[in-house]
Amino acid sequence: MRHISLILLLLSFSFSFTQEQQTSSFSLQEAIDYALENNRQAQNATRDIEAAKQQKWEATASGLPQISAKIDYQNFLKQQVQVIPAEFFGGNPGDFAEVVFGTQQSINAFAILNQKIFDGSYLVGLQSAKVFLEISKNAKTKTDLEVRKAVIDAYGNVLLAEESVIILERNIAVLEKNLYETTKIYENGLGEEESVEQLQITLSSVQSMLNNTSRLKTLAYQMLNITLGLDVYNPLLLTDTLETLAQNNMSLSLLDIEGNPQNNVDYQIAENDTEAKGLMMKLEKSKALPTLEAFINGGYSAFSDQFTFTNSSQDWFGSSLIGINLNIPIFSSGMRSAATQRAKINFEKSKINLIETEQRIKLQIASAKSNYQFAIEDYENKKENLALAERIENKNQTKFFEGIGSSFELRQAQTQLYTAQQELLQAMLDVVNSKAELETVLNTPINN
Repeated sequence: MRHISLILLLLSFSFSFTQEQQTSSFSLQEAIDYALENNRQAQNATRDIEAAKQQKWEATASGLPQISAKIDYQNFLKQQVQVIPAEFFGGNPGDFAEVVFGTQQSINAFAILNQKIFDGSYLVGLQSAKVFLEISKNAKTKTDLEVRKAVIDAYGNVLLAEESVIILERNIAVLEKNLYETTKIYENGLGEEESVEQLQITLSSVQSMLNNTSRLKTLAYQMLNITLGLDVYNPLLLTDTLETLAQNNMSLSLLDIEGNPQNNVDYQIAENDTEAKGLMMKLEKSKALPTLEAFINGGYSAFSDQFTFTNSSQDWFGSSLIGINLNIPIFSSGMRSAATQRAKINFEKSKINLIETEQRIKLQIASAKSNYQFAIEDYENKKENLALAERIENKNQTKFFEGIGSSFELRQAQTQLYTAQQELLQAMLDVVNSKAELETVLNTPINN
């Protein structure tokens, strides 16, 4: 029975491991949607909004009625002795009698209700809590935009590595075939040894590139897993191709969108900061205003030399009090004035920073549009270059095996072809990434 139980336990662990290693399949848009829900930074940004909502209520509740209760129990281990003139009790003048006032034990139980009537800092606090909530919401928007851009970048890097591996493996297969044929020609005395060596150099270089690209592909998958909020070793299957994404992301109409810096989340965050600095200045000013608070309390007290407070015969004495506290700031030796001036300086600085942010965003929009247009043009150019490089390489390969071309010329043509292949892949990725950058700075993400 113990062996059977062990086998069942091992099978259950094996099944759990299989479930955990189940391959996740994503298109680019599915990956973005998944990351916006599961990326760890996005989740924390959502929690920050919830925390800001609680802080807003905390600020509001501080001005609502507050009720507290207090119970004091005292037991004198040794009661304090007082002396009074003995003549009070018929003694001789000048003599003193020792007396003890009160009981050895006592209990006081009170409930207190406090209510703010006027407090300038409370009103500013309510406004600040609202601004803080807006800051948290804008921070969430910025985080989502950054997560979206990070997913696009990581997804594209995986596809780039995948396509590079396929192309390099295909190039290696062609090179190995060429090397085999060239070696046979040399062995039959119809070719030069240099031709074999040139192909060996090219093959070795491409194999080294393949090994490095394979390692980069593994890292790219791991980075995408982290961005999605998955385990770093989770197996992934990407359903989009780099060429499809490049074609789908070529939208010149995006260049016609008028960039309004005020739509940019960085501008909105800077605007929040300016508003917050203005409220800090109001807060410092409010500290010079009087505060008014009302209170009422009520409770019972009991006294005894023994612990008889739980007995029904114990006497309890009630009391109640109502009052108003008025606090009027009069003189602070310039401390409040200095604090207000400092807050005013910070407020003026934040207004300058807001203008600077607006100008910087305008430049970012213009730069992003230029980069996106260049990426589209460069992609078309790289497609043409690859077609030319393929024709040149085919011609040189034909001339080489016909004996009218040198191995050096063939190697140059092959190197040119391999460069054109990688440049086209990078151009595809640049189209996707530059569009994501433009959408981010415009704060207008468009689903593909």
